[in-house]
Amino acid sequence: MQQLLSPTISYPSPLLHLTSHPFPPKPHFCPTHRLSFYPPPKMASFSGFLAKSQMGMTAAAAAGDGANGFSSLMDYVGKGGLDVGDDLLVLLYHIQFACKRIAAFVASPFNSALGKHSALTGATSGAAASDRDKPKPLDIVANEIILSSLRNSGKVSVMASEEDDAPTWINDDGPFVVVLDPLDGSRNIDASIPTGTIFGVYNRLTELDNQPTEEKALLNSLQSGRKLVAAGYISDICFTNSMVSYLDFLTDGQIYSVNDARYFDWPEGLRQYIDTVRQGKGKFPKKYSARYICSLVADFHRTVLYGGIAMNPRDHLRLVYEANPLSYLAEQAGGKGSDGKSRILSIQPVKLHQKLPLFLGSLEDIDELESYGDVQQKVNPGYEV
Repeated sequence: MQQLLSPTISYPSPLLHLTSHPFPPKPHFCPTHRLSFYPPPKMASFSGFLAKSQMGMTAAAAAGDGANGFSSLMDYVGKGGLDVGDDLLVLLYHIQFACKRIAAFVASPFNSALGKHSALTGATSGAAASDRDKPKPLDIVANEIILSSLRNSGKVSVMASEEDDAPTWINDDGPFVVVLDPLDGSRNIDASIPTGTIFGVYNRLTELDNQPTEEKALLNSLQSGRKLVAAGYISDICFTNSMVSYLDFLTDGQIYSVNDARYFDWPEGLRQYIDTVRQGKGKFPKKYSARYICSLVADFHRTVLYGGIAMNPRDHLRLVYEANPLSYLAEQAGGKGSDGKSRILSIQPVKLHQKLPLFLGSLEDIDELESYGDVQQKVNPGYEV
C-alpha cells in the first residue's frame, strides 16, 4: 500500500484497527491520513463487526468504489457497501470518532503527565497490587470521551462501561445498548505496549421501557452475547509493514498466548494441554511457540492474524465488556470463545462486572483445550488477584 511520508504522527480516521503509537514512528512508517483495508476474502471474516442481518452479503458487493478496491469503514458499512442501516451507521461513526480522540490522547505526551496525578481516581502512590483494576486517569478520560460521543449520536439508550459501577442511561429513544472497555491495557501504556477499545452493541429491549430507569439500564446491559448486533475492537498500534483487513479467519496456529509464569499454579489439565502442544503432539502436529503481550486486544489481534489460541485461565476477564464482544468476533471468524468448559456466548450474565476465564482461538484449538477438562485456574497462590 502506498503511504505518505511525514515527519509527524498522522492520526487516521479510526476503523476497526487504529494506527497510532505513544512515540512518533519513523517517517516511512507513518500511515496515510485515511486508513484503508483490503476487503476480506470471505464475508464471515468481518461480519462479527456488523449487523447479523448482513452476514449473507458478499465481500465483493461491499468492497466500495475506491481505487484498488480500498474502502473506509464508513464506505464499507454504508449504502454503497453492506448498508447496515442508518441508525447503526451513525453509531459506528460516533464510536470511530471517539476512538480517534482516544488514540490521539494516548499518543500525546500529556498522557504521561496525567498518569502521575491520582486525584481523578483517588489512588495513592504505592497502591497495593490488589488495586490493579482501579481506573487509571487515562481510563476515566477515555470513558468520558466515549460517553460524550454516544450521547451526541442520539442512537444509544444505555452505555455500560468497565469503568463505571452501574450502566448510564442516556436516551429513552436510543435503539441501541453499548457495552465496552474504553481503554483495554491502560496499565501498560508507560511501557509502550498496545492498548485498545473493545465494544459490543445490542438492540434496546423495548419490553423494559416502562421499568424504572436503573432496572431497565441494568437488564439491557446484561443481555446474552448471542443477542449482539455488532462487536468490534480498535487496536492503538502502529502497523509498520502492512495494513490489515478487519478480521481474518481464525485458523489452527503454532502460537499459544498465556502467562507462562503461572505454569505451576495451573490445574493439571491446562499444564497437560500446554505441554502437549509445545511438543508438537497435539491435534495440530507442529510445536507451538509462546507469544504473550499481556494486553487482551493485542493478544487477540495477533491470534486473528496468525492463528492459535489466546487465554487467561483465571477468573479475571469481564464477561460483558471483554469476553462477549471478542467471542462474538471469534465465532464470526470461524473460531470460538470459551471459559474452558462452556461457549462464552451461551453464558447468561448475572452481574455487570462478572469475571471468568477466557480462551479465544480457532475452533479446533479450543475444542482440543476443552477436551483436557480441568483448565480453569481457580486458585492464585502467591499473587494478588
